[in-house]
Amino acid sequence: MSSSAEAPWPKVDDSARCPCLSGATYGACCGPFHRGEALAPSAERLMRSRYSAYVTGNVRYLLATWHPTTKPRTLELDPGQRWILLDITHTSRGGMLDDIGTVEFTAKYRSNGHAGEQHENSRFVRERRRWYYVDAI
Repeated sequence: MSSSAEAPWPKVDDSARCPCLSGATYGACCGPFHRGEALAPSAERLMRSRYSAYVTGNVRYLLATWHPTTKPRTLELDPGQRWILLDITHTSRGGMLDDIGTVEFTAKYRSNGHAGEQHENSRFVRERRRWYYVDAI
């Protein structure tokens, strides 16, 4: 399993712009979730924090926020792939009073000098106050 210590993932300072492009700093956005200081309050915030975890190579966070029924045993990230842009195009439910939600997004990346993108409509579920990524529909 890869981790941020094993691969050349970019370090993000708390005062830097958050990789999820929310407009907030990393310390005010995804950083507290990654450090376990807070729980994502909505499906969209979990989606954004998971994207930031891909950017920073935070495999531990990705696995911890993946629902146990669909989570892979291990996860190895490609150190040659750099995520560069997240565009949330639609959300359905997934708010503070919901237990399910979906987030549709497009994430752009560069891999070995080539551009690519991933478009997905992700399902999320909240159990015991904690949101989890389930799968893509």
